[in-house]
Amino acid sequence: MQNQKILVTQSSMPPYEEYIEAIKPLWDSHWITNMGIYHKELEEKLKQYLEVPELSLMVNGHMALEMAIQSFNFPEGSEVITTPFTFVSTTHAIVRNKLQPVFCDVKMSDGTIDETKIEDLITEKTVAIVPVHVYGNVCNVEEIQRIADKYNLKVIYDAAHAFGVKYKGIGIGNYGDASIFSFHATKVFNTIEGGAVAFSDHKIYEKLYNLKNFGIRGEELVVEVGANAKMNEFEAIMGLCNLKYLSHSLEERKIRYDYYKERLSHIPGIRFFEDNVDIQKNYAYFPIVVSEDYSMTRDELYEKLKENNIFSRKYFYPITSDQACFRNKYKKCELESARWLSKHILVLPFYEQLELANIDRVVELMCV
Repeated sequence: MQNQKILVTQSSMPPYEEYIEAIKPLWDSHWITNMGIYHKELEEKLKQYLEVPELSLMVNGHMALEMAIQSFNFPEGSEVITTPFTFVSTTHAIVRNKLQPVFCDVKMSDGTIDETKIEDLITEKTVAIVPVHVYGNVCNVEEIQRIADKYNLKVIYDAAHAFGVKYKGIGIGNYGDASIFSFHATKVFNTIEGGAVAFSDHKIYEKLYNLKNFGIRGEELVVEVGANAKMNEFEAIMGLCNLKYLSHSLEERKIRYDYYKERLSHIPGIRFFEDNVDIQKNYAYFPIVVSEDYSMTRDELYEKLKENNIFSRKYFYPITSDQACFRNKYKKCELESARWLSKHILVLPFYEQLELANIDRVVELMCV
């Protein structure tokens, strides 16, 4: 259908009857939140799937990052080196912990933090690095860890886009001191809303348990100031159902990823991020870079697609350091690459149910 609305993403969902059957026991138990049996089951199954030693479920990816940072008890006002080429949640999580984000530029090749520029930003106040595996592209984890070890810094990865990604055969959640995942409805794997923190030190699990459950450790015992960031049982069951179909979902995504790439590869001015043979992809997004030698600007292409009921996204424009709430407030190095990418990036509609004929629609409009 030529007038069919094509959104940038569409949630993966299990068969309706399967989910309805799975939630029926909740009407018997009436236990629908507070770390019930399905919460515990999903936590264990995700540990196995992601091949990580420890994992704590959260209400969403943002709170996963905010609490992962909080769990390290950094002194107020400390500096955290991070990327501005990300969803604003990354920066919010740092600032809401009363820390100072220090923005580092990114690499044009894949949009991840430029590890060659990190050391110049380190001061006596630096306590951590928060890189982002943007679009599922993996940061230079070896070099970032070398820098962190040299200066005794923590590394907390925002892996919201990187669920299921492996680097050199190792699950992405095994790198750094902690990695966070988002299970938002728009992600490769979703629990409607949800997230998790992966880590290796069991002491962090205890800390996160306290932080996400008001600090409560008994009927009459509150051991620290916490919040409410627990995943409920309806969401956990959605995750358990979706996990069964994830392999098929990734296969379907790969088909569409390869088809897009084949169809677009001949168009002058449209380029892709570099592939890394060491990365096992999750095909989370389909970003393109609209270069100056393309027939129109990125914004013109965005509007043209929108006029034809095709909704792409400028992920991420503007960069977070240029957002009204952060502009001119924090230290940053020259962000030339991040700003250039933000003005040329476009994420095209991409999801497992996307019909190939609709990909053809997108490509045909881009060819004219």
